[in-house]
Amino acid sequence: MATGKDPILEELGMAHLGSPKALLGRGGGMLGEFRDFAMRGNMLDMAVGIIVGAAFGRVVSSFVSDILMPPISLFSGRSDFSGRFLNLSGYAYATLAEAKAAGAATLNYGLFLNAVFDFLIVAFAVFLLIRQVNRLKGKPKLPTETTKPCPFCCSAIAIKAIRCPQCTSALTST
Repeated sequence: MATGKDPILEELGMAHLGSPKALLGRGGGMLGEFRDFAMRGNMLDMAVGIIVGAAFGRVVSSFVSDILMPPISLFSGRSDFSGRFLNLSGYAYATLAEAKAAGAATLNYGLFLNAVFDFLIVAFAVFLLIRQVNRLKGKPKLPTETTKPCPFCCSAIAIKAIRCPQCTSALTST
């Protein structure tokens, strides 16, 4: 019984998908449509933005934990700010790593403060970036007027007109 469909897909119960050529081909198949969707300009721009953003986030995290937090920790009298925590279990632990290894409940306020500083630096950097982009765009130009009202019939006429096309009145330059 020849149905005109791919026998392998029929046997697998996937005859509704069409032929393998339609699935993989460049014509109008599903993968061809996905390729067209993925290759749109906005999709590629977004992918590049996400990749650069992730890299920027790692740089900011390193800046906060390796450069910014040590002097803040020094001024606050603590040697390692990211290791600060409150132990909720009732047992004494010297470090956050020991508490985590023991499964103790802790409030990791040092890690939270690092995340807050990360966020503030990223937000400030994005603010500076948007501010600079807006500066480069310049102020929007106001549209120049191309028409003026006729003093006799009040219809709109070209600025340089010397006679109104509606009422044929002679116009004086004003």
